[in-house]
Amino acid sequence: IGPRIARTLIAELPELGRLGRREIASLTGVAPFNRDSGTLRGRRTIAGGRPVVRAALYMSILVSIRHKLPLALTYHRLRAAGKPAKVAIVACMRKLVTILNAILRDRKPWANA
Repeated sequence: IGPRIARTLIAELPELGRLGRREIASLTGVAPFNRDSGTLRGRRTIAGGRPVVRAALYMSILVSIRHKLPLALTYHRLRAAGKPAKVAIVACMRKLVTILNAILRDRKPWANA
């Protein structure tokens, strides 16, 4: 991520690095919520969260895909598996916020494995 996205995340998401992966995904609005009722299994959708943070993550993932950065591999793998583009983008957004949360929690730089 670049300096502008980093500043946005630090300002709008001070809990980054202090919460678990599911909690931080829910707080940013990229956690899937089910729409189940009885035996009916509905679609999973994202909702809530902080729109400024979600917009910053969205733009950073679009840049990552366009410039073939590491998370682009995840996007292309999901697309090859038949997932719609928006679903793959949201999955990459969730992965990015999880990685950033772990970096701040462990205070270690990211190593592309």
